[in-house]
Amino acid sequence: MKARLVRVRGRVQGVGYRDWLLEQAAANGLSGWVRNRADGSVEALLCGEEAAVRDVLSACRRGPAPARVDTLEESFAEAPPEPGFTRRPTL
Repeated sequence: MKARLVRVRGRVQGVGYRDWLLEQAAANGLSGWVRNRADGSVEALLCGEEAAVRDVLSACRRGPAPARVDTLEESFAEAPPEPGFTRRPTL
Protein backbone atom coordinates (compact mmCIF):
# COMPACT_ATOMS: atom_id res chain seq x y z
CA MET A 1 0.00 0.00 0.00
CA LYS A 2 1.14 3.51 -0.84
CA ALA A 3 -0.14 6.67 0.89
CA ARG A 4 0.40 10.25 -0.26
CA LEU A 5 -0.74 13.59 1.14
CA VAL A 6 -1.46 15.94 -1.75
CA ARG A 7 -2.00 19.70 -1.94
CA VAL A 8 -3.41 21.07 -5.21
CA ARG A 9 -3.29 24.79 -5.97
CA GLY A 10 -4.85 26.78 -8.79
CA ARG A 11 -8.49 27.17 -9.70
CA VAL A 12 -9.57 24.09 -7.75
CA GLN A 13 -12.38 25.35 -5.50
CA GLY A 14 -15.88 26.00 -6.82
CA VAL A 15 -15.28 23.85 -9.92
CA GLY A 16 -16.23 20.37 -8.63
CA TYR A 17 -12.67 19.26 -7.94
CA ARG A 18 -13.54 17.46 -4.67
CA ASP A 19 -16.49 15.56 -6.18
CA TRP A 20 -14.37 14.66 -9.20
CA LEU A 21 -11.59 13.41 -6.93
CA LEU A 22 -14.09 11.33 -4.92
CA GLU A 23 -15.08 9.61 -8.19
CA GLN A 24 -11.44 9.09 -9.24
CA ALA A 25 -10.56 7.58 -5.86
CA ALA A 26 -13.59 5.27 -5.83
CA ALA A 27 -12.92 4.11 -9.39
CA ASN A 28 -9.36 3.21 -8.39
CA GLY A 29 -10.20 1.58 -5.05
CA LEU A 30 -8.41 4.17 -2.92
CA SER A 31 -8.96 5.02 0.74
CA GLY A 32 -8.48 8.47 2.23
CA TRP A 33 -10.18 11.85 2.11
CA VAL A 34 -10.38 15.19 0.32
CA ARG A 35 -11.10 18.69 1.63
CA ASN A 36 -10.88 22.36 0.71
CA ARG A 37 -8.36 24.49 2.55
CA ALA A 38 -9.03 28.07 3.65
CA ASP A 39 -6.18 29.27 1.40
CA GLY A 40 -8.07 28.15 -1.74
CA SER A 41 -6.21 24.87 -2.26
CA VAL A 42 -7.52 21.31 -2.11
CA GLU A 43 -5.84 18.73 0.12
CA ALA A 44 -6.24 14.96 -0.14
CA LEU A 45 -4.92 11.77 1.38
CA LEU A 46 -4.66 9.01 -1.23
CA CYS A 47 -3.96 5.45 -0.14
CA GLY A 48 -4.02 2.21 -2.10
CA GLU A 49 -2.09 0.05 -4.50
CA GLU A 50 0.93 1.87 -5.92
CA ALA A 51 -0.31 1.85 -9.54
CA ALA A 52 -3.75 3.15 -8.51
CA VAL A 53 -2.27 5.99 -6.42
CA ARG A 54 0.06 6.88 -9.30
CA ASP A 55 -2.89 6.96 -11.74
CA VAL A 56 -4.97 9.22 -9.50
CA LEU A 57 -2.00 11.53 -8.87
CA SER A 58 -1.55 11.84 -12.62
CA ALA A 59 -5.24 12.67 -13.04
CA CYS A 60 -5.02 15.23 -10.20
CA ARG A 61 -2.42 17.15 -12.17
CA ARG A 62 -5.08 17.75 -14.84
CA GLY A 63 -8.24 17.90 -12.71
CA PRO A 64 -11.78 18.13 -14.06
CA ALA A 65 -12.53 20.27 -17.12
CA PRO A 66 -13.38 23.56 -15.33
CA ALA A 67 -10.34 23.38 -13.02
CA ARG A 68 -6.88 24.81 -13.56
CA VAL A 69 -4.09 23.08 -11.66
CA ASP A 70 -1.07 25.33 -11.14
CA THR A 71 0.88 23.16 -8.71
CA LEU A 72 0.58 19.78 -7.04
CA GLU A 73 2.68 19.01 -3.99
CA GLU A 74 2.86 15.49 -2.61
CA SER A 75 4.50 13.92 0.40
CA PHE A 76 4.63 10.51 2.03
CA ALA A 77 1.83 9.85 4.53
CA GLU A 78 0.42 7.24 6.86
CA ALA A 79 -2.53 5.16 5.69
CA PRO A 80 -5.91 6.32 7.01
CA PRO A 81 -7.32 4.32 9.94
CA GLU A 82 -10.65 3.72 8.20
CA PRO A 83 -11.42 2.27 4.74
CA GLY A 84 -13.20 4.21 2.04
CA PHE A 85 -12.76 7.68 0.59
CA THR A 86 -14.61 10.62 2.16
CA ARG A 87 -15.04 14.36 1.93
CA ARG A 88 -13.88 16.28 5.01
CA PRO A 89 -14.90 19.77 6.11
CA THR A 90 -12.81 22.75 5.04
CA LEU A 91 -9.74 23.34 7.16
